[in-house]
Amino acid sequence: MSAADYALLARLSEAPEGLLRAKELGAEVDWERSRLSHQISRMEKRGLVARESCAEDARGSMVRLTQTGRRAIEEAAPRHAATVRRLFFDPFTDQEVRQFGEFLDRVLTPVDAETVHPA
Repeated sequence: MSAADYALLARLSEAPEGLLRAKELGAEVDWERSRLSHQISRMEKRGLVARESCAEDARGSMVRLTQTGRRAIEEAAPRHAATVRRLFFDPFTDQEVRQFGEFLDRVLTPVDAETVHPA
């Protein structure tokens, strides 16, 4: 599975009913519309996702995770997590990982506050 496949399938697998508006999905992965459209077309041909019309906006489209797509992401997720762990956490001691978490907390706390209560 490609990194692009994984990025889209992971987000769809976390969405209610495995369904997201294409525009939302693109924003979540920070892709331009044309890149997203081409990737969805490739994934659709392999049965991983299906496009649907958007009931709220005839110009928009929805992307749904299929059963094949759900099986694919469920099979890939453990390998993905192991790779992330090996590349980003294994090189550090437990103490360094805790420190890193503390640093991220210090950065993310004001970011979260700004997101919830923008200035």
